[in-house]
Amino acid sequence: MSVSRRRFLAAAAAAVPLAAATPPRLCVFSKHLHFLNWAEMAAAAKEIGFDGVDLTVRKGGHVAPERVAEDLPKAKEAIERAGLQLTMITSDVVHVGSPHAESVLRTAAKLGIRHYRWGGFRYRDPGPPLAEQLNEFQPKVKELAALNRELGLTAMYHTHSGLNQVGASMWDLWMLLKNEKPSEVSFNYDIAHATIEGGLGGWVHSSRLALPLSRGIALKDFKWERGPKGWRVAWCPIGEGMVRFDQFVPMMKAAAFGGPLQVHYEYDLGGADKGLTKITMDPKQVFAAMRKDLVLLRSLLA
Repeated sequence: MSVSRRRFLAAAAAAVPLAAATPPRLCVFSKHLHFLNWAEMAAAAKEIGFDGVDLTVRKGGHVAPERVAEDLPKAKEAIERAGLQLTMITSDVVHVGSPHAESVLRTAAKLGIRHYRWGGFRYRDPGPPLAEQLNEFQPKVKELAALNRELGLTAMYHTHSGLNQVGASMWDLWMLLKNEKPSEVSFNYDIAHATIEGGLGGWVHSSRLALPLSRGIALKDFKWERGPKGWRVAWCPIGEGMVRFDQFVPMMKAAAFGGPLQVHYEYDLGGADKGLTKITMDPKQVFAAMRKDLVLLRSLLA
């Protein structure tokens, strides 16, 4: 075992045992199992040790949005037959006018799926001042909140890093959501992207700001790597990068977070990392890597 992983496990053992009221459900982001059909994906997720599935219901996903009414019930049945929960779906929904948004959300509500990932607001550059652009997004947030209220759904805005991404700085997304009900529109807080944007102390401030409004959290790890074109983000297994899980998990538990925890695998897994339907790595190796990260996460959550 590498030194970094030994240190990670030691930190996990020393973490303050602040238990949330409901243990968070660890679900696999099904993007990384696109090379398997619904039944195979569910069986693999169960064997690896996950509690549930974050199912891709988007273009190129396990369920195509235009076929949601026909295929989402079948996918849900396959997942539950394997002994797992369909914890949430990841959608292409940005606002109520997004293609297939109403059919996706109404089908999810009918099936009892209460959480879904949304997002994708981007600043125009060049464009009006950012404050003006945020004012333009606010009615879209309110419209989506109203639809979620009607359907009993919770939308979770996924936070990315990068230029022109609304939510990368966290403060802008907080401004859009602060007067809304988190049961209707909330954060899907990605701790790795938050660390990319604020590696020293910014991620701590972001976490304090976002966690009370978070109904989902995405977990993955990264490190900075110098390449031919300069510094870049290099995704890596849990515990080998810069994300301070030993510090973040107690913060998460102190906030009594009990929503779906999604485990992402963005490092090289022969194309499974990219959501490809044909991969170049032996599936057994993919599953072993997923299991190793999952075991490390459970050790810290315990």
